Amino acid sequence: MIIVLKSLNWLPLVLEQDTMRRYDSIEEVKAKLNMKDLYVPSYFPQSITWPPSEILAQTKPYPAVLMAFNQTGKRGVALVISQAASSAFSGNEFIKFVQITEKVPYRLKAREALLEVGTCKNDEPCSRLSWTEGNYRIALAMKSPPFELIRIAESMLH
Repeated sequence: MIIVLKSLNWLPLVLEQDTMRRYDSIEEVKAKLNMKDLYVPSYFPQSITWPPSEILAQTKPYPAVLMAFNQTGKRGVALVISQAASSAFSGNEFIKFVQITEKVPYRLKAREALLEVGTCKNDEPCSRLSWTEGNYRIALAMKSPPFELIRIAESMLH
């Protein structure tokens, strides 16, 4: 009886493994979802904590990963990095722009990117940078002016 109950408890995890769910580490995402092309920055400003405070990933209906990072010494998400094989995916729930004041094309290491600058709630400066990398749409959003965000994005590309 105990074995049957344990099996039934385990079954939803097997069935839902490919849908959006939380993971404890980037390594776990790579291993369990067999995602080889995972773009992770090599540069982080001191104001952002490592490792990510939250990692969400899926392979169905399309591969997608979202990593949220907190600001050092504070609660709340300060940086969000998303990577998805569909333009329908949005990781904008964590950092919401109240107003976009500037939206310009940006050249990111020979890639065409879109840079958006504006404000989040409480008139806090926010910026977002997005581009296509292979089969993925990558987007970074940060509660700050764009300078550090650009450095983080550049560190993701080799």
